[in-house]
Amino acid sequence: MDNYTVFLNIINLIFVVNIAFAIIVIIFEKRNTSNTWTWLMIMLFIPFIGFIMYLFFGQNLRRKKFFVLKKEEESVLMQFSEEQKRLLSDKAIVNNNSLLKEYHDVINLNLYSDNFIVTNNNKVDILNNGNEKFPIMIDCIKNAKNFIHIQYYIFNDDNLGTEILNLLVEKAKEGIEVKLLYDGMGCIHNKKHFFDPLVKAGGEVYCFFPPFIPYINVRINYRNHRKICVVDGEHGFVGGLNVGDEYLGLSKKFGFWRDTHLHLQGDSVNYLEVRFLMDWRFASKKDFFMEERYFPRKSYIDNTAVQIISSGPDSEWCSIRNTYLKLISKAENSIYIETPYFIPDESILTALKIACLSGVDVKIIIPCKPDHPFIYWASKSYIWELVECGAKCYTYDNGFIHSKMVSVDGKMCTIGTANMDIRSFNLNFEVNAIIYGTITTSEVDKAFESDILQSTLLTPEHYSNRSLIIKFKEAISRLLSPIL
Repeated sequence: MDNYTVFLNIINLIFVVNIAFAIIVIIFEKRNTSNTWTWLMIMLFIPFIGFIMYLFFGQNLRRKKFFVLKKEEESVLMQFSEEQKRLLSDKAIVNNNSLLKEYHDVINLNLYSDNFIVTNNNKVDILNNGNEKFPIMIDCIKNAKNFIHIQYYIFNDDNLGTEILNLLVEKAKEGIEVKLLYDGMGCIHNKKHFFDPLVKAGGEVYCFFPPFIPYINVRINYRNHRKICVVDGEHGFVGGLNVGDEYLGLSKKFGFWRDTHLHLQGDSVNYLEVRFLMDWRFASKKDFFMEERYFPRKSYIDNTAVQIISSGPDSEWCSIRNTYLKLISKAENSIYIETPYFIPDESILTALKIACLSGVDVKIIIPCKPDHPFIYWASKSYIWELVECGAKCYTYDNGFIHSKMVSVDGKMCTIGTANMDIRSFNLNFEVNAIIYGTITTSEVDKAFESDILQSTLLTPEHYSNRSLIIKFKEAISRLLSPIL
């Protein structure tokens, strides 16, 4: 047998094995059809390399149980949720709040699917950029008396990151409990021993999905995208802003960084804390109880209703996606959306089209410049479909918009870490706050209207005048959108 024949036999064997892996691994994981076909095409047209890509980017972790509650904890939370279900069925919880009455189906959706409880006793402050957020958060950390629990997808080792880390070190030396959780992918470029001073000072630091070997992580496709800070159980921060100089608008590439973050006070902070502790338990592998000291009783603060919801590849239900879909379908007058990445699944896209065709005022703002080129061009391809249906879509010109916000009818909104894209719906671990209240929502809408004044309206003429190269970029990027 000559060398050429041996070579052909090896190639044939690789091809057969590749097909077998493609069928067994992808089809039997029960993915959605578009995702399955995308991975099949990659593995068939790029044998072996396609399979390696799948190992890093394509594994399906959906419904694998990462986060667990102890029986005692589950019992307490179930008591709260069952009591709330009873109050909702008796209309007791909504009788004094017309908005909760109007949106009881949204509350029920998240309560019955994942036991996410709505709380009434909350004060909500909207923070529209890093210069608004970080001074307040830093001040809360400086004044911490009991504990600081902080979790970020990106915690850069730059000036801002070092400033906050040094402050956490100081608090740990004072005897304050400090727990810091970061994502293995989001912080992949940090210096290896960046967080060591906090550990030496008595704080605790853990990585979510750490790479087994530097820069090599087979779970790279699954990222803990949550951004949570809880101080003393009194102050909670959640939203789109990570920790780093660029989020203060100091990046030469992006300039001003427009984002939306929340400063919460009240009962909703308890449920941010539960979310943090469940993530912490998984990452630290430590067996501990959620102590009562983490959930101090709060005196009356304000009457804004807030529901903390979260989702991830371990979730039985895509709670955040389902909430977006429910809000879009329920809208009667207006839907305002801000997102850096717009790659909706078919259900969200169809719901937005139906809203447009039903006369609902649909407005969407996306960035005018890419931080991820494929995602940017894929987003544009979906945006054009909505422009054709009558949506008013804009590109933000005054820097980079990273805000993750949906506002409906001027009555309620949701703000958090989840983008309007398939990755946030299915692959990332995310957390959002649903806010039921016209005062807070009107503040969000005013910021949105201000953003429009600094944006360019995308018209049908823009769509018609796209160059061939732009159309090609959009087509290729959209083809890959299920796995971006």
